[in-house]
Amino acid sequence: MDPNETNELSMANSRFNIRKLIKDGLIIRKAVTMHSRSRVRKNLDAKRKGRHMGTGKRKGTREARMPTKVLWMRRQRVLRRLLRKYRQQKKIDKQLYHFLYRHAKGNVYKNKRVLLEAIHAKKTEKMKEKALQEQSEARKEKARLQKEKKLQKKADAARTEEESGWQQQKKR
Repeated sequence: MDPNETNELSMANSRFNIRKLIKDGLIIRKAVTMHSRSRVRKNLDAKRKGRHMGTGKRKGTREARMPTKVLWMRRQRVLRRLLRKYRQQKKIDKQLYHFLYRHAKGNVYKNKRVLLEAIHAKKTEKMKEKALQEQSEARKEKARLQKEKKLQKKADAARTEEESGWQQQKKR
């Protein structure tokens, strides 16, 4: 409201008169006062960096601020999700999945990276075992063939000796 036109304003006693005063510009809407969140945003950015979070700013206990149960649940879900994904992609078989699942529940793997390292270690160990198994099988097969060959040679030698014995008897 214009302070110089108080007389005219005090005379306005109907909606029509008020509308006329608004149209003339004697009554104008008061601007909404700003309530800026820029300082709040700035403070939150600082908190994300770890500022204003020291011991003096904390009210609750560590458990109240971030329960260990919540951390445990998050970790278990991450590890189990990874194991499920690997099993579906056939990167690990169901026996290895079960082994790793139980170990994850038993608090063996601190995080995803450690679990991945364990998976790779187990897989390489399994591959080595398989290779050694195949090598031993091949060695056994080779030995068996050599043994058969030796026996065959022995039998042939005995037969030829026997035949030569018969030949000599026939001559007499």
